[in-house]
Amino acid sequence: MPGSKILGSAHYVPSDIVTNDDLAKIMDTSDAWIQSHTGIKTRHMSLKGENTSDLATKAAQLALDKADLAAEDIDLIIVTTFTPDGLAPSTAALVQRNLNANKAWAYDIMTACSGFIFGLSTADKFLRSGVYQHALVISAEVNSKMMDFTDRTSTVFFGDGAGAVVLTADMQGNGFLAGEDMHTIGNADVVHSGRIPPLQELSAENYPKTDAFVQMGRDVFNEVTTLIPQHIRDFLSSKSLKPSDIDYFIPHQANLRLIEYIAKDLDEPLSKFSTNIIRNGNTSSAGIAIGFDELNQSVNLTGKRVLLTGFGAGFTYGSIFDAILKKVLRALINQ
Repeated sequence: MPGSKILGSAHYVPSDIVTNDDLAKIMDTSDAWIQSHTGIKTRHMSLKGENTSDLATKAAQLALDKADLAAEDIDLIIVTTFTPDGLAPSTAALVQRNLNANKAWAYDIMTACSGFIFGLSTADKFLRSGVYQHALVISAEVNSKMMDFTDRTSTVFFGDGAGAVVLTADMQGNGFLAGEDMHTIGNADVVHSGRIPPLQELSAENYPKTDAFVQMGRDVFNEVTTLIPQHIRDFLSSKSLKPSDIDYFIPHQANLRLIEYIAKDLDEPLSKFSTNIIRNGNTSSAGIAIGFDELNQSVNLTGKRVLLTGFGAGFTYGSIFDAILKKVLRALINQ
């Protein structure tokens, strides 16, 4: 059965580091409060004019270098983002231009924090078709541009960053994706961002206005803790596996307390879980992509079982499972 393989991964974060004390200077919060509620110590923010397409382009070029491929080798570019440069052109189209990936067609996926999972699944299907050879999947976010910096309950969580992987078609084997399970639950109230209200009347004063990012923190926590641990158990059970059979978990980097809860519920040690949120904050769809690359670069994942699990605004959630057996892969776990 044809499949796809990951040839290289990389990530990029802006150079500006914002500490909890920095935020405490402009809003009613403190380092102690933020760490106790979120586990976050620092986050990177794009304060030098880098937009989402810029972060995505830099992560993509680094991933191409790791894969020893040129931009002109790429047939498909998928960018997952909750914070695009704009509605048109797509952020993926801007990345395609920036890379001079002239053979590639490109588009965005917007499933918020589950984006990297949805993007990998989508690219895998294109490569399995036999029509395309190489694809870039990039998750990139500049969350800071959508924040209300008077809202301490939301803003303290978020940071900016990007992660990318290069995939290639594998017509000889099953590829990296050994199983997947994705879900969508339409919920417009728990998390929303970028809403533009429709017109109430025809007027020369009308001009598009967008709202800042908003999340109902307690509702998000309750939704995740209710759904995600059981989702993971059910998904693994469908593959005749248990949580203890997984070597590494890469969950969405929403909140360290949430990751701790999931680990405890699954009765697995926190040491098996990616926790880049402590340094990077919640980078939405980029968090899993960054966590994958960090694991890929630091651990020999050959023969390891990795699970990637995403959950976020929408409400979307899902997991991708891989037993990394092929020498071309350094690492993989996706959700």
